[in-house]
Amino acid sequence: MCPALRNYFWLKRNKKVREEITICVADTHFLARIGLRAVLSEHPHYKVIAEVGDEEELLQYLRQTTPDVLIIDYNQPGYFDSNTIKNVKNLTPDLQVLVISSDEDKKNIDLVLEYGINSYLTKTCDEEEILDAIKATQRGDRFFCTKILNYLIEKSFARQVVPVDAVPLTGREIEIVQLISRGLIAKEIANQLNLSTHTVYTHRKNIMKKLQMNSTSELVLYAIQKGLVAPEESGS
Repeated sequence: MCPALRNYFWLKRNKKVREEITICVADTHFLARIGLRAVLSEHPHYKVIAEVGDEEELLQYLRQTTPDVLIIDYNQPGYFDSNTIKNVKNLTPDLQVLVISSDEDKKNIDLVLEYGINSYLTKTCDEEEILDAIKATQRGDRFFCTKILNYLIEKSFARQVVPVDAVPLTGREIEIVQLISRGLIAKEIANQLNLSTHTVYTHRKNIMKKLQMNSTSELVLYAIQKGLVAPEESGS
């Protein structure tokens, strides 16, 4: 997999992050809540303002206060489930939600994504990914760890592939997208296509503008979704 997709998928919208991010943690496991609070306490811009242990407590809290980010593990039967996400979004549609869960049920993952969560990490993610995911979520961006991103790519590629002639790119632009998706840098692309590095950068800029994208990871996922490159061909 190419470097752009190795760790996570982050769609940037150029929104400004406030100096302090207020967080509510919803997890029935006391040790999980304490562990996350301990990690975040080392970083002054991340402030846990509430911890809740079940859905009733969470909804009651959200009727009174709206944090910047809700971090939740919905996969805790009897305390939280996928419908909890639906109920949260119905109550507070603009709340930014980050899921951190070990759930591997693809139907559940699909459901919570459809209900409007921003980001999804597994419980194997490290501290850096958690901090980056919180920051992205507070902005209203999307942030997925590798496991969830791979599932989204697999799901997208399983759909009907869009004919190349339906893609709004020139032949040369498609070539460059394919090479970017395989992990090549501008200099390598220039050598392979017998172009100057400046020309490659210009093409890349035009491609991103045409597709209204801001990051390489978006471009790679687009290439896979459109059938320009297969998942196994992207990167190394």
